[in-house]
Amino acid sequence: MAPWSLPLCSLLKHTDCLQKANIFCNVVQGLHHHYHPVRSRLWKRNFRAVSQGVGQLLSHEPRAGKCAASVCSSSLDGQNTTERLWSVYDETKRQTGDLISVITANSVDPDTIFANNEMSLRDIEIYGFDYDYTLAFYSSHLHTLIFNIARDILVTNHRYPEGLRKYEYIPSFAVRGLHYDVQKALLMKIDAFHYIQLGTVYRGLHPVPDEEVIAMYEGCHVPLEIMSDFYGKSSHGHTMKQFMDIFSLPEMTLLSCVNDFFMRHNIDYEPVHLYKDVKVSSIRDVHVKGIMYRAVEADIEKYICYGEQSHAVLKKLSAQGKKMFLITNSPFDFVDRGMNFIVGKDWRDLFDVVIVQADKPSFFNDRRKPFRRVTDKGVLLWDRIHRLEKGQIYKQGNLYEFLRLTGWRGSKVLYFGDHIYSDLADLTLKHGWRTGAIIPELRKEIKIMNTPEYVHMMTWLQSLTGLIEQMQVHRDPTSRAVVEEWIKEREAMKPHTKDIFNAQFGSLFRTYHNPTYFSRRLSRFADIYMASISCLLNYDFQHTFFPRRTPLQHEASYWPEHGSAGLGASSPAPQDQSRV
Repeated sequence: MAPWSLPLCSLLKHTDCLQKANIFCNVVQGLHHHYHPVRSRLWKRNFRAVSQGVGQLLSHEPRAGKCAASVCSSSLDGQNTTERLWSVYDETKRQTGDLISVITANSVDPDTIFANNEMSLRDIEIYGFDYDYTLAFYSSHLHTLIFNIARDILVTNHRYPEGLRKYEYIPSFAVRGLHYDVQKALLMKIDAFHYIQLGTVYRGLHPVPDEEVIAMYEGCHVPLEIMSDFYGKSSHGHTMKQFMDIFSLPEMTLLSCVNDFFMRHNIDYEPVHLYKDVKVSSIRDVHVKGIMYRAVEADIEKYICYGEQSHAVLKKLSAQGKKMFLITNSPFDFVDRGMNFIVGKDWRDLFDVVIVQADKPSFFNDRRKPFRRVTDKGVLLWDRIHRLEKGQIYKQGNLYEFLRLTGWRGSKVLYFGDHIYSDLADLTLKHGWRTGAIIPELRKEIKIMNTPEYVHMMTWLQSLTGLIEQMQVHRDPTSRAVVEEWIKEREAMKPHTKDIFNAQFGSLFRTYHNPTYFSRRLSRFADIYMASISCLLNYDFQHTFFPRRTPLQHEASYWPEHGSAGLGASSPAPQDQSRV
């Protein structure tokens, strides 16, 4: 495991570094020694939070402190004030640079399981799984397939222009979690506070100028009444649709391509009808009519990957005597073909209950649909189901009947899925199951965050932000002019923090600074989250996952930061503990 999973040994390794306390804290303490002692303490706390992974920063600098303190001297002329401010800036930048090697050496392990809520595997007796993007991971070929089929359905069945066939799937265009304004035909990223991230609003394949976005929405805030509904859908007056499914990536790209074609050719169109044609008539047909399923079954090796890792997880759980079940919206033939490839023909022996075509999220709320048994040949049997038997296949049903027949209730059940709403939301809010989110994008984003380029950029951005926050109290024209220069530098850096993840929409988890709306829902509906189910292989069944305790905005930092000097965002895997 990477150093983020080695808390104590990494802490000891960097003791010398950490004992050189307070580079910048001392600089700013000197600045406000005579003026703002409360702000000085506040800054000390903020800068610790700002410089994640560094704890109680580097060495005492009496010379720098005296230099910084002199900035506040009212006897200085404008030129001296400017020089002193830039001296503090340069010292901050130099010493921030000294932190880079420490932070880079403590990179985050992409195979870590991260906790939003404390949870111990000792308490888990039953493990449940979704199928698509939970047990079965798909190659990039699948999104290209979905895009091409849906595009051709629009042209062939709905008489859309032939010119649309020239558009190809763009894998790097969209990210999951985006919102789509159905009435305005705009694709965008929204943060946890319902604010649009400027620079991420697209009409077709082209960005919309910030000024136009602000004019359309009378600012950047999206009112609650037009946000997507609980499941991310645009219904009952909600004009926003949120794309939370990994399968929705080709859908977003197709919507953008069709919009782009119409605009390029100056064709009038109704955005709502376009959305319905793409969503209901083409994308839905790819799934409901089985077109995608048949294509994947015909070339399983091309489309499914990571099979051996899912198999290893299931075998490990089975060896520990854990009960397991599968609840998926996919049809039996498709699941059977995939699980034969991933596990083998005896895959059903691993599961105590298998439910296909469950119709989640309705499965979790609608009490009316009964279970039906399905034969190996796909024949639906109409006998009343009195118990759910191992080795059998069941279709539809509902969670309330499932709970009655199995007795699997409450926090002894842990269910994994990739869809935050359809798989996890109702389970955690209404039924008290523990939930695990599978976020495949996490692995790529962590690898980017571990790069020296990203570490350098974010460390300096955070330090610069803190510098601006502290120095803005100086209202004289000379000081304000310098601080304005810093603000311009900060604003110029922000787009780079987006582009390093995705040139159009940035990170799945953050806007420039705030968490995304996706992150907000993830933290609410998932007890734990990880890049793939294979991350479970790194932990034993006595392991407790602890969420990182970071200070609330009004709290002082009375405890060491979890991220300091090698402390990870979750507990280390047991094999790493033996190395401490």
